[in-house]
Amino acid sequence: MALYLGIDLSTQGVKAELIDPDNPEIKFGGFSVNFGADLPEYGAPDGFVSNPDPLIRVADPAMWLDAIELLFARMHDSGAPLGEIAGISGSAQQHATVYLKKSFPQVLEKLDKAKTLSEQIVPCLSRRFSPIWMDRSTTCECKELESRFGDRLRLETGSPAVERFGAAQIRKFAKESSDIWRDTATVHLASSFFTSVLCGVPSPIDYGDGAGMNLLNLKTLTWDAEIAEFSAPGLLDKLPKAAPSATVAGNLSPYFTKYGFRAGTPVAVWSGDNPNSLIGVGAGEPGIAVVSLGTSDTFFAAMRDFRTDPDGYGHVFGDPAGGFMSLICFTNGSLAREEIRKKCGISYAEFDQITPIPENENLMLPYFVPESTPLVLRPQVQCNFDWEKASANERVRALLESQILSMRLHSTWQNEKIRRIRVTGGASKSAALLRIIADVFQSEVETIAVANSAGLGAAIRAANAIDSMPFEALYRNFCAPIATTYPNSKQKSRYMRMLEAYRKLETAT
Repeated sequence: MALYLGIDLSTQGVKAELIDPDNPEIKFGGFSVNFGADLPEYGAPDGFVSNPDPLIRVADPAMWLDAIELLFARMHDSGAPLGEIAGISGSAQQHATVYLKKSFPQVLEKLDKAKTLSEQIVPCLSRRFSPIWMDRSTTCECKELESRFGDRLRLETGSPAVERFGAAQIRKFAKESSDIWRDTATVHLASSFFTSVLCGVPSPIDYGDGAGMNLLNLKTLTWDAEIAEFSAPGLLDKLPKAAPSATVAGNLSPYFTKYGFRAGTPVAVWSGDNPNSLIGVGAGEPGIAVVSLGTSDTFFAAMRDFRTDPDGYGHVFGDPAGGFMSLICFTNGSLAREEIRKKCGISYAEFDQITPIPENENLMLPYFVPESTPLVLRPQVQCNFDWEKASANERVRALLESQILSMRLHSTWQNEKIRRIRVTGGASKSAALLRIIADVFQSEVETIAVANSAGLGAAIRAANAIDSMPFEALYRNFCAPIATTYPNSKQKSRYMRMLEAYRKLETAT
C-alpha cells in the first residue's frame, strides 16, 4: 500500500487528504484543524489578526505552524498509517508572503523534536505577521507599479498590479520598514515556507503559486529582475528559485518522525490553493471550468494558450499539470452568504431552501468586505429592490443569483470552450446554488465526492510528482463526478436579461 498525503492550509484552518491510488475506495477519514475552534489563543476565528482598518489583513505564521502540528497529532492518534506514506505535497492560501532572517536554514536543519515548530521557527521571522490574500492596503504601491510598468505587468506576469499580490505587499513593507527589510534574507510564499519546514531545507516556489506575485514573467518562467528591483531593493536575491509544480523539493525532516512519519519521505513542492483545486477536481486539461465556493469564490480553468484579461480582473497562474490556468476571484463569496444568512435570521438549512421567483429579477452588489472583481476597496451593498420589504427568500435569491451573474460576466475572457463546470468548496453542497450556476451558465454542473479539492489535488500532485502516476488515471480514481445538475433551458432568456441588468448596476457603481 502506497499512500499520498495532501495538506491544505486554507484561510480558516488546515485539512488533510490521504489517498491510496491502488485502492481508491479505501477512506482514511477527514482530518482537520479550525483556527478559531482549536486555537482560540490566537484570537483569529476568521484566520486573520483583528485590525480596525478593514483593508489590513495579516495572519500569524505561528498559528499556522501550531495547526500543522495539531493536525499531525490528530492523525497519529486516530491510527492513520503515516509511516506508509510514500509522498507528501500541500496547498496553501495564495498570495500570503512570509519574511525570514538568514537564520532560517540553520534552524530548519537542526529542528529539535522536544520543542514545537513555532517556538523554533518564529524567531526566524523578520516580519512577525504575514499579509494574506484578503489584504487590500497596498493601493499606493499598485499605482506605483502600474505607473512604472504599465500594461507590461498584465501582459508578462499574467495580472495587473494587485493589492494582495507579493510585489505590492513587499514594496509597502520595504518602504515602511526599511531596517527590517534589510534584515530579511528570504521572502517565501506560505506554500514554499511550509515545503521548507517539512523538508528541513529551503524550498523553491512553484510556478502555480509564484504566478500570483506580479513578479514571475510567465513568458520566461523566471523572476523578472526589473520588476523585482523596483518592488524592493535586493528582492531578486531574496526570492527562492521558481520551479515547476512537479519538483520534488526534498525529503521529510526527521523532526516529524515523532508523529509516526517515516524520515526521508519525499516531499513535492506545495502550490497555491487554486492550482491544487484545479487538479483536485480533475480539470487539469482544458474543457472543464471550476467554480470554487469558499471564503472567496473563484472561477478557473486550464488554458491552451497564454492570454490575459483585458479588463484587468482575471489572472493567469501556472497549471500544475503543465501550461497555464485562468482565474478570477470574487472576495465576497461565503463571507457575503454568511452575512445575508445572519441578516435574514435563518438557519443554514433554510438558506438552501430558497425557491425560484421568475417574476422577480432582484439584484444586489454584495460587497460586505472589499471586493476583488470588480475592484471595490470600501465595503458597500446596493440593491435594485426594496431590501426592507423583501422576504428572506427574495434576499437570499438576489444574493446568489447576483454572485453567479457576476461570475459569468467576468469569466468570458479566458476564451476556452467549456464542456461542463465542476463545483467544489464548502457551499458546493447547496442544491439551490448548484441550480443557479447551471441555469446562469446553461451548462451541466458536476460535483465530486471530496469537498476539499485543494487537499485532494495536493495528494494527487504528490503521486504524480514522486512516483510518476499519470494525472488521467488519478482523475478517474478520485475525481469522477457523483452528481450532475442539468440546466433549465426555460431560464436562459431570464438570465440573459438579468446579466445585462447586472452589468448596468455594476457599471453605475
